[in-house]
Amino acid sequence: MGSYRLNLPQLGEEIFLTDSGMETDLVFNKGFDLPCFASFMLLNDPSGRAAMYDYCLEHALLAKRNGFGFIFESATWRASPDWGDRLGLDKNALEAANRDAIALVEKARDEAALETPFVISGNVGPRGDGYQPGALMTAPEAEDYHSFQAEIFAGTAADLVTALTMNNTPEAIGVANAAAAAGMPCVISFTVETDGRLPTGQPLGEAIMETDFEARKQPAYYMINCAHPSHFTSTLEQGEHWLSRLKGVRANASKCSHAELDEAETLDDGNPGELGLENAALRRLVPSLNIFGGCCGTDLRHVEAIAAQLSRASKAA
Repeated sequence: MGSYRLNLPQLGEEIFLTDSGMETDLVFNKGFDLPCFASFMLLNDPSGRAAMYDYCLEHALLAKRNGFGFIFESATWRASPDWGDRLGLDKNALEAANRDAIALVEKARDEAALETPFVISGNVGPRGDGYQPGALMTAPEAEDYHSFQAEIFAGTAADLVTALTMNNTPEAIGVANAAAAAGMPCVISFTVETDGRLPTGQPLGEAIMETDFEARKQPAYYMINCAHPSHFTSTLEQGEHWLSRLKGVRANASKCSHAELDEAETLDDGNPGELGLENAALRRLVPSLNIFGGCCGTDLRHVEAIAAQLSRASKAA
């Protein structure tokens, strides 16, 4: 059982770092091939496994140097049944991969030896494309689908289930219900378009409130990922009481839209220093935000820049 499952330390006010854009880092910076963007497929490749381990450890040690807590997302964003089918894997192989991904993080946690909390998150992704909602499931259908990973994580050292790049509320509600049924705390991270709305067109605040109202057990908190701060800052500036439910941001390095990113053949890694300043500004705008990392196009450099700005702001406070 996860060390923090019953008392998530990131629910307080202390700053936590998380990792960056694992998949884009592995593909564009490390030269690995990831069919379906499924990083877990590298677990059985010695060089790929070593790269993933080093990636986890270097981000954890960055948190350690800054005295921040750390949350690591397991490499299981694509390790669900439909994606397993596309990759030629049956459910037994998928279960083994999900468990192995958590075990990899456990090893890195032990080596990092943080004095602050090291939280292990069992990561789930959307059943379909992260950018296009496609044919929407009902919440019960989504619960049935995502229960596969939630139940596996419940039997590991994972402290929580985190759903990244959620692009519609029925699926988010289904994930929350699947996690609750498995006895796991849950976090929902929505992705938004350049207008600050979900790909379905639903406003972010409305999606958070609907998920809170409809889920059998409310998520522990919400995040935003796979969007640049320029895409959603104005939404947060106009936010209401739902802003207090937001605790984390994993921003893209690029200011491109999802459609543009889908068509890109080269990596847009943006400006790490600028991204650091933008994340610090988000924390000033929304005081509940205390979890920061990166998403597409980001790597350790970007999280280092974010950490530097957060450290500077903390010392000045």
